[in-house]
Amino acid sequence: MDIEEIAAEIIRCRKCDLHLERRKPVPGEGPEDAKVIFVGEAPGKEEDRVGRPFIGRAGGLLTDSLREAGLRREDVFITNVVKCRPPDNRNPRRDEISSCIPYLERQITAIDPEVICLLGRVALQALLKETTVSKVHGKVIQRDRTYMPMYHPAAVLRNPELRTVMIEDMRRLRRFLSDSNSRKD
Repeated sequence: MDIEEIAAEIIRCRKCDLHLERRKPVPGEGPEDAKVIFVGEAPGKEEDRVGRPFIGRAGGLLTDSLREAGLRREDVFITNVVKCRPPDNRNPRRDEISSCIPYLERQITAIDPEVICLLGRVALQALLKETTVSKVHGKVIQRDRTYMPMYHPAAVLRNPELRTVMIEDMRRLRRFLSDSNSRKD
């Protein structure tokens, strides 16, 4: 199954109550052969309006941070754990995560990235069962796949002191990808 087929399923999804208030589901976007997948928690207001991930203020910061680290948004796949916006921008509930996580797992399998960047606590807990971003951000974690947790851009907007941390984590990601490519040659 390819990314477009999974996206079509997400658009039709009615597995949890989030579909009742959503404007547009947000399956994710990026190339099917991306080396990196960025996973956030859930769409925000702008994302729900347009149907694209990380296009609000946090998305602008993510795009800027990628650029500062020498990466391009067009080269990565960006998605969320939950594909529809929770009411009042609250964190997704466990049942909502349980409903959506199979879509994310199938996206990961279809893309088969070199690394999965987990943006924030919700993504970290959903995929790795880790609880604290501050203890694991910027580290390569090898489990069933390769993961690199990072602060969520929204957290950086709330705490601007984390901006340099986020950029350094992006640079670590770039070095990891360069080292990975060197090992393949």
